[in-house]
Amino acid sequence: MRKLIGVLVLLLLGLQYRLWLGEGGIRERIRLEQKVVVQEQRNRELEERNRKLAAEVELLKAGIGVEERARHDLGMVGEGEVFYMLLEKKADAR
Repeated sequence: MRKLIGVLVLLLLGLQYRLWLGEGGIRERIRLEQKVVVQEQRNRELEERNRKLAAEVELLKAGIGVEERARHDLGMVGEGEVFYMLLEKKADAR
């Protein structure tokens, strides 16, 4: 009878080890749940970025903002316009 109880205790300990520490156990499940939370946050950020880019594409397709982008990104100056660049004086380092 003692041998049977000993075998059952060893079996129980082995199963507990696999449950808590083994592959597919509770520790791994908790780690994976944390990774899912981080990935869901990253996905939300990327979805927001995609929405902004899609809105910008629609504006560019409609011709709205093309000139503004050319002026800002490429330094475009329209015909008959005069470009002035104002520089700030830096204070002497005294």
